[in-house]
Amino acid sequence: MRPLIVEVPSPLGLRPTGVERAPEVLRAAGLHALLGCDDAQRVAVPPYDDRRDQATGVLNPDGIAEVARSVAGVVESALQASRLPVVLGGDCSILLGPLLALRRRGRCGLVYLDGHADFQHPDDEPNGEVASLDLALATGRGPRRLTDLDGLAPLVRADDVALVGYRVFDDNDRFGREHVRDSGITVLDYRDLRAGTIPAILDRALATVTRPQVPGFWVHFDVDVLDDVIMPAVDYRHPGGLSWDEAAQLLQGLLSRPGALGLDVTIFNPNLDPDGSIARQLCELIARCVPPAG
Repeated sequence: MRPLIVEVPSPLGLRPTGVERAPEVLRAAGLHALLGCDDAQRVAVPPYDDRRDQATGVLNPDGIAEVARSVAGVVESALQASRLPVVLGGDCSILLGPLLALRRRGRCGLVYLDGHADFQHPDDEPNGEVASLDLALATGRGPRRLTDLDGLAPLVRADDVALVGYRVFDDNDRFGREHVRDSGITVLDYRDLRAGTIPAILDRALATVTRPQVPGFWVHFDVDVLDDVIMPAVDYRHPGGLSWDEAAQLLQGLLSRPGALGLDVTIFNPNLDPDGSIARQLCELIARCVPPAG
C-alpha cells in the first residue's frame, strides 16, 4: 500500500512545548519526499486549554475527542483507498483517532512501542495529561468522553495489545490498583528485550495481534522508546532504550506483515533538536521501515 502521511500537530494531551511542530519539521527534514507522499493531509487541532477539566480530570478532553474523530475519518478514507496511514503527532493522545477508525471496522490489535506504559488513572496524573494514560483509555479505562467514542468502547481489547519496550517502571503503569501486567495486555518490557533477541520479541508481539480473530493491527511508535542517548528530543527523558537498528528491526517486522494497517509516530519535540540531526535520523528510520508502494 502506498503511504499517506497524516499530520496531526496536537499537544492537547501534553503541553505545547514543541511536539506540535513535529509534522512540519519532519516534512522539512525530507520524510514526505522519502515516502513519496506528495498529498499529505493535515488535521486541524483546537486551541490548547491549560485548565484541567473537572468532570474528567484531564486537559482538553473535548479537543482530544474532536481530533480523534477527525483523524479517524482520514484514516478510514486512506484504508478504503488501499493507502497505509502514517500519522505524525503530536503527543500520544492522537492514537485514539486511528484506533477509532479501526474499531469502526471491527476488532483490531495494537502494538504499542513506548518507553512508558501510559496506563494511568486521571486522578493519579499530576498534570492531567492524556499522554500518560492513552493506553488505559484505548482499552476502555477512564472517562467515557474519551473511552466510549462513538459508543464503541473499548477501542481495542486488552488481550489484543502488546506493550513493547516499556522501561519506566512504577510511574504511569497502574490504573488505580490495576497494574498493566494484570490487565490482559501482553507486556514485553525493556528487560525482556535485553534478556532475549529482537526477533523473539517480535514473534511474541505478533502472536498477540495476528490471531485469526484479530483481522488487522495498528503500530504506535513513541520515540521515547529509543535510547535516551540517541533520542533526547522528548519532554520526559529516562535512561536506556532501543537503538536505531533495534527499532528498525521491530518496525520492519511489524509493518511488513499483511495485517499491519498503519503507524503513528509521537512525542518527538524538535525544539530539543536544534541542529535538526535527530529529525533527519528519525525520517531515515521511518522511511526504512514503511514498506514501499507496491
